[in-house]
Amino acid sequence: MKVVEIKDIQREEGQIFYIRKYSGEIFIELPTSTEHGLVKFSIEMDPLGRKSIVLLKYPQLNYPLLPLKKAIIDFILSEETEGRLPC
Repeated sequence: MKVVEIKDIQREEGQIFYIRKYSGEIFIELPTSTEHGLVKFSIEMDPLGRKSIVLLKYPQLNYPLLPLKKAIIDFILSEETEGRLPC
């Protein structure tokens, strides 16, 4: 299982500057097919600079939940560190 990409990423405006909320369409490559669906997540930075990612909505696939969530979070974190998410 591999997360291919997240398209049409849009940032939702918020009043708290250390929490950023995003939504987009995610494409996930499974062993038998490629699935897509809506994903919503937030990135919160604590006072020490650590980032925590919370999945608010993700596609319900016929795949084990924990590896799916971990793959999505890892992909989002790599996109964030490479600067590909809108500010």
